[in-house]
Amino acid sequence: MAAEPARLPEALASFALRHLGPGAGPSVERLRAAHPDADPATLRSLVVSRGRRRVVTEGAFVGGPFLVLIPVAFCGALLSQVRTVLELAAAEGRDPADPERAAELLVLQGVHEDTASARAALETRPATPRARPARGRTATLWDLVMRMARLLGLLTPSGEERSGRPARIGQWVLVGCVFLVGLVAPLVWLPYMAVSYNRATTRMMDRAVVFYVGSRDLRSPRRRVDPSMVAAGLRATASLLLPLAGLLVVAATDTRIGGGQWPVAVIVVVSSCLLTGGWWLWRRHRRRSEPPP
Repeated sequence: MAAEPARLPEALASFALRHLGPGAGPSVERLRAAHPDADPATLRSLVVSRGRRRVVTEGAFVGGPFLVLIPVAFCGALLSQVRTVLELAAAEGRDPADPERAAELLVLQGVHEDTASARAALETRPATPRARPARGRTATLWDLVMRMARLLGLLTPSGEERSGRPARIGQWVLVGCVFLVGLVAPLVWLPYMAVSYNRATTRMMDRAVVFYVGSRDLRSPRRRVDPSMVAAGLRATASLLLPLAGLLVVAATDTRIGGGQWPVAVIVVVSSCLLTGGWWLWRRHRRRSEPPP
């Protein structure tokens, strides 16, 4: 992807089809076996709900002290979105490993307007390797991150929800404020990205259901308050208490290094965020490694 950022959507769709397509069908069959009474609409709802939780988990992973892993988490979230789309196709009786699914993914992501142009783009290969642009690694990485954010739907896709310039400016100001606050309290990213992933994935799954089924009937009521989002906000609030408590202790005890309190405050914030983020990851890993009941 770094060698050819312009072909990121095609590369990701081809990769996902090879590595995720064969497992999408068995995954749906296991879900159907676990809910034998589920009708097709309910099964679709279960597939979408499970996929949305996977993507939101990636959004929560971006929070905390792991801000530098945004490209990795974005890629993981994209693959989770694609996996859910392939599972939806399998639930509707389509072969998730068929090359046609890759073309459909590009249409659903808004990269191409129809499957014919998407198939042509997937089949096109450059005759000679492209020379790398005379740009630094940071610029190339920034391009990749922005492209992945657009594919994820974190940035408003073209052709959808055309907002005015003031709304777009306000959106970027909000992102900038969250980023600046996140430099001091990194865990603020946890609820922000979780909500963003949830909203973007919901839009993506709505498009996929309409594409494969023709309607958005998921047999799932639209709720104004998502319990997973409330839980993410509570976890972020709880995680912020540790660094805040550490700073209060530093201020109360007047602890200093080199005659100032700033070095102590930086050490307390960084170590507490690493401790909290590591604890959440350990709990997640432990929960995954536990045998199912």
